[in-house]
Amino acid sequence: MTKTSTSLHIPSHMRGAVLWETGKPLSVEDQIKIPSLKEGQVLVKLSFSGVCHSQLMEVRGKRGKDNYLPHLLGHEGSGKVVAIGRGVSKVSPGDWVILGWIKGKGKDVGGAKYQLEDQIINSGPITTFSTYTIASENRIVPLPPQVPKDLAVLFGCALPTGAGIVLHEIKPKFSTSIAVIGLGGIGLSALMACSVFECDPLIAIDVSSDKLELAHKLGATHTIHAGNQDPLMEVYKITHGEGVDFSIEAAGHTETIEMGFEMVKRNGGRCVFASHPEAGKKVCLDPFQLICGKSIQGSWGGNSDPDVDIPRIAELYVQGGLPLELLLNKTYKLDEINDALDDLENQRVFRPLITFE
Repeated sequence: MTKTSTSLHIPSHMRGAVLWETGKPLSVEDQIKIPSLKEGQVLVKLSFSGVCHSQLMEVRGKRGKDNYLPHLLGHEGSGKVVAIGRGVSKVSPGDWVILGWIKGKGKDVGGAKYQLEDQIINSGPITTFSTYTIASENRIVPLPPQVPKDLAVLFGCALPTGAGIVLHEIKPKFSTSIAVIGLGGIGLSALMACSVFECDPLIAIDVSSDKLELAHKLGATHTIHAGNQDPLMEVYKITHGEGVDFSIEAAGHTETIEMGFEMVKRNGGRCVFASHPEAGKKVCLDPFQLICGKSIQGSWGGNSDPDVDIPRIAELYVQGGLPLELLLNKTYKLDEINDALDDLENQRVFRPLITFE
């Protein structure tokens, strides 16, 4: 390890939640050995980690065959840099940082390989379900000083993806009509960004009454409970039979992607989705709707550039346009990681927050 700070303790071991077998709970291991840093890698002491549906799908085995077992998980967090590898110039020991999966500036290097007794524990370029982590330089962004360390986890995935869809791919104007399907971290982030642009109508769709109530606080002009109402019928009723200019699908099901496509208007309506349904599932669309001028596209991280967009979104937060505190309604310790996954799966929490402090 190079350029280390003598005031910061560099540990030899860490605690982490390991996925040994898909379909089984994560196992929190106490004595995972931390390897020496390679070029382009950064050692971070985690303070907080978010939990995303991506990790839920990996643990449940819904992402297809997992060729990297056993491995660590997590792709959004915040913490303090302990040490940096050769060639790292973006951050220094002692810096507070945001960790996220979307590539930014800096060296793009592979994940670390940890060790637990005689077993290698694999890791991607970014993981956050552990007390320490080794991350690729380009998965780290300095923490804007005005952003609290717990809310910072949202800047690692949910905000750049959800708000990025609005800022980069939809670019709404005043009174653009938008429907947001699925009110997890990404959907709620997109909804808040739409509210900044004063989109109208701004329709929130989910099966959770609590999430719909929150959506109303975050600026939704209309809410639709998909368990009690027909979303398509309600959207067309709200838009006087035309459909919306854009739909943002973040629920993670092929059925909701298809529904998002159906509810946009002809001659220019577009469905943008950032979710990834279970591996092997296919989307079925009516080709006639395509030739009538509707379109559909997937979004990879909201087409965000973390080094540019995180400060930009942080400024919106400081100005009061993004009440992020409302999204983090429950915290967990690392030992409760499986409870966090269960609560996320059963819609008992908006965005689980793992705290290491």
